[in-house]
Amino acid sequence: MAVYTDVSDEEVSAFVAAYDIGGLLSFKGIAEGVENSNFLLRTDRDQFILTLYEKRVAEADLPYFLGLMEHLAQRGIRCPQPIHAHDGAMLRKLAGRPAALIEFLEGMWVRRPRTEHCRELGTMLAKLHLAGADYSGNRENALSVSGWRPIFEDARARADSVSPGLASEMDEALGELEAHWPDGLPSGVIHADLFPDNVFFIGEQLSGFIDFYFACNDAFAYDVAICLNAWCFEPDLSFNVTKARALMTAYANVRPFTQAEVEALPVLARGASMRFLVTRLYDWLNTPPGAMVQPKDPMEYLRKLRFHRGVDDASQYGLEA
Repeated sequence: MAVYTDVSDEEVSAFVAAYDIGGLLSFKGIAEGVENSNFLLRTDRDQFILTLYEKRVAEADLPYFLGLMEHLAQRGIRCPQPIHAHDGAMLRKLAGRPAALIEFLEGMWVRRPRTEHCRELGTMLAKLHLAGADYSGNRENALSVSGWRPIFEDARARADSVSPGLASEMDEALGELEAHWPDGLPSGVIHADLFPDNVFFIGEQLSGFIDFYFACNDAFAYDVAICLNAWCFEPDLSFNVTKARALMTAYANVRPFTQAEVEALPVLARGASMRFLVTRLYDWLNTPPGAMVQPKDPMEYLRKLRFHRGVDDASQYGLEA
């Protein structure tokens, strides 16, 4: 369960009193999520999400995330907006943690994305990239190519306990990425973590994006590559080119890819696989027994990485060069 910090009734009541949101009726922990403590909070006016930011989220980055959510919402991108307290602040302290109150977003995430969901995602992802173009904040992507090697080195000695030969395979793939990582691609604000559980739908219509706490400034096509990995593989980890084509065609109808982006896509997809492979491997090896959050299996992303290492050009993703 993703509640790392216990909060008393009295603490929550005092926190709510700083906002014009009505009287507190109930609050309960939310089981999903792995980075922060989240609670569903109900007042006599509405529902809200109360988030306590845990140690893995840098407090200095929070104004970037919260400001971005406001910026995108003002430009028509449906995402939950932070609630301002009586004093105008979006960020306060609760139980010794930075905390924010966020509006509740209606919808559900889809466990088995279909082609129409991927098409909706492509359209709205491109709109997000365009909407963020004039956002004044800037945050470097700490989990891009320069950040993967240090995480891997922390896990290297025990990597083969997860799968024989894993350390050498990752070392080789990392070397290739470090040597060939593209630069100069169109860039701006990206979400960087658009897994299905961060995208809400009502029926087949996308109702909004949540969880912007990996958002940063990086290549737009890298964000697309993350989505290819998260949305276009089936449960048996076979790649569904029909879903990929729908996602990228819909994206390109709003924001066309440059030729450089098309040519870079296989390397970006390998990098997107490596990003989640190294972080999942680290968590798999370092999460103590009995922890409230079950670490995700890194081998899923090893298999995705192997697939992308066999891709020669973007046509294999359904995108014509």
